[in-house]
Amino acid sequence: MTPSARNLIIANVATLVVAVVLKWDLGWLMWPFWMQSVIIGYFAFKRMMSLENFSTEGLKSNGRPVPETEAGKRSTAFFFLAHFGIFHLVYLFFLLGNHGGYGPLEVIALVGCGLGYLFSQRDTYAAQHAADLRGRPNLGALMFLPYLRVVPMHLGVMFGGAFDGGGVLALTAFMVLKTIADVGLDHADRKMAVKDLDEAESTRS
Repeated sequence: MTPSARNLIIANVATLVVAVVLKWDLGWLMWPFWMQSVIIGYFAFKRMMSLENFSTEGLKSNGRPVPETEAGKRSTAFFFLAHFGIFHLVYLFFLLGNHGGYGPLEVIALVGCGLGYLFSQRDTYAAQHAADLRGRPNLGALMFLPYLRVVPMHLGVMFGGAFDGGGVLALTAFMVLKTIADVGLDHADRKMAVKDLDEAESTRS
């Protein structure tokens, strides 16, 4: 098990424990998940901006191929930042309107959950960045992969409404599914970085 996968599991287990202790419902879980998704977006943007040698194969903007230049990289990264940011801003207003009324204890718990996830993603980013510098990752793939991580948030909203608060069993089942998705996507992201590195090294040789 990689350190990032282990940290993801620890962060999600800690979130589950906090949710059970503070008697959160499924809707309240959207807060730590929103924080996690923002962290994912931050590191995705940072990763794209840090690329030196990359491919834009299959990536288009306004019907035209994105050039493999610094300008092409920056325009793609900032487009992602704007789109991903607007999405999460809308989600923030949704959360404030439907799951507000939190107290100091909840805020402290949320900050703790966010910091735990931040450390896990930092480890993942370090491994990805090291591979990116030696490989030739696809810029389009790096831009679209983070969107897969917001799927659990959508499922959470639907499940939260269906269960009308849920319980320990519902919280646990949902966290297990989310953790499986997190670890699976983390593995896929790392595998993609290694594949890009192997392809770049075989091309150079």
